[in-house]
Amino acid sequence: MKHIILSVLILSSALLASTRVNTISAAFSKGKVSANIKYYYIQTDKDNSYTNTKNTSAYANTVGGQLHFDSASLYGFRAGVTFMTTNPFLLGSSVDASIIGRDNGVRIEGNPSGTVARKGFSVLGEAYLAYDYQNTGVYIGREVIHTPLIDAKAVRLLPSAVEGASAHYTLAEKTKVIFSYYTGFKQRTSSVFTNIIEHALGDKTKAITGSDSGSLEMLSFTHQANAYSLKAYDYYAENFLNSVYLDGSYKLNLSDVKVAFSGQYINQKSIGNADTYFRNNPSVAGGKISVNAIGLKAATTIKSSKFILAYSKVLKENNKHDSLVLAWDGTPLYTNMITSNDLFSSNYGKSLGSDSIYIGNSQGIKFAYNQKYDNFGLKGFSTTLSYLDISNSRFNKDQNDYNIVLQYKAPKAFVLQLKGIWVQNNTAASADGTISQLKLLSQYRVIANYKF
Repeated sequence: MKHIILSVLILSSALLASTRVNTISAAFSKGKVSANIKYYYIQTDKDNSYTNTKNTSAYANTVGGQLHFDSASLYGFRAGVTFMTTNPFLLGSSVDASIIGRDNGVRIEGNPSGTVARKGFSVLGEAYLAYDYQNTGVYIGREVIHTPLIDAKAVRLLPSAVEGASAHYTLAEKTKVIFSYYTGFKQRTSSVFTNIIEHALGDKTKAITGSDSGSLEMLSFTHQANAYSLKAYDYYAENFLNSVYLDGSYKLNLSDVKVAFSGQYINQKSIGNADTYFRNNPSVAGGKISVNAIGLKAATTIKSSKFILAYSKVLKENNKHDSLVLAWDGTPLYTNMITSNDLFSSNYGKSLGSDSIYIGNSQGIKFAYNQKYDNFGLKGFSTTLSYLDISNSRFNKDQNDYNIVLQYKAPKAFVLQLKGIWVQNNTAASADGTISQLKLLSQYRVIANYKF
């Protein structure tokens, strides 16, 4: 924690030293400080009957959160930092490290006992300098972002973050174009920003791409109107992967009833050195990366009740790596569930693995029902029930997910969530496409988050 605080002081001092006029002091004295403190309990039980191995149970408790400072704007310039920390306690012999330091443990070789993954960490997750002028802005440094294929992954204790630079242009406050250049990525269970390509491919980075490191460029276009919205993203990961994401939605209001329809399309292809490598070494990833996926969603809101029906399909490509590659915490399909969301393919070096609805040839159908109870005198309380069926000719049995979330949300400040997750025939695919299934995965979470 000491080195994080020191980093914050150094950055603040450097900015102050750039000029000593009173307006610089005002930029900091009138800046905004925000924070959240989060308690997280997780327990994961696995029935390993299919492999005739011992059933397992692991849990973890941790307290952590974020402290953020954003300066006031001075001639269009502003600066900010975000301190992030996770501090586990009362750990047993079997630890679920997915809210602590799982990625730290994966990254460090020669640690079979997993002792590093039992430890908490602190990190300067954001440290940036931004400039805004009229409809144009530039952002340099570390940043938490939310996009379909690079995301903060809010379902865990801390968010993921990227390192690099971006520029945006806004037209008529409804259309926004962003170009980003990223070189680093910090996974949510890591204290380290690693090269963004190395994070995806680990110790195979040089063999696959021809270099020990690389960059990712992202170009995005978003348009938000009253009745509809459009999104288009292109992610170009140097000598590795090009990913295109398209999304459109239309909303219709009919008195007390709101209806929304959405559609999405994802295309991924290996590029450059990686394309040649996968073609010449098909045993590594099952062949060249060639992925096409579609999704449809319909949502209906009637007063305090919301119903969702979603469908997704990852198309089959013979002799190709046809599972979605989600190296940077993206979970883009509409059918995504709390657990069946490729949570661990974004760990260091694990991007060519996949699970559930993201595996090539998987078809998913999801039903969800959310109910708020404000009109029944229980202000702030809500429940969400979700069910997902995943079918795939490569699976021995369909995967079925059942989720329940009980939530209490106080105005602005406090949220308490109780989550129960049951996954029958939980399915994963290795990099070369080999399928494995778990008879039953059960998971329970208690999350309390206070913002101020």
